[in-house]
Amino acid sequence: MASKNTLAEIKKNVEHLVGEKVRLKANKGRKKVSIKEGILETTYPNIFVVRIDGGYNSVRRVSYSYSDILTETVEITLCNNEKKVQVS
Repeated sequence: MASKNTLAEIKKNVEHLVGEKVRLKANKGRKKVSIKEGILETTYPNIFVVRIDGGYNSVRRVSYSYSDILTETVEITLCNNEKKVQVS
C-alpha cells in the first residue's frame, strides 16, 4: 500500500515540471498504449493537467491522478532531456 509520503513525493516531482513539454505514455488496457506530447499546465491536490495541441487549432486537456504514476498506468518523460518521473 502506498503511503501519503510516496504520493506527496510524486506530486512534488510533477510540480517541478509545470510549464515544461512532456511526453505521456498511458496504458489504456488490453495492450493499448497511448503516447502523446503536451505541456504540463497545472497541478491540483489530487490530479495534474496536460494540454495537448491537436491539429486544426484544437486544444485538448487530459488529467491524470498521481496514483496513476504510482501504479505505472502513466509515465511522464521530460522531452528536453528524456528524464522520467519516478516513484522512488
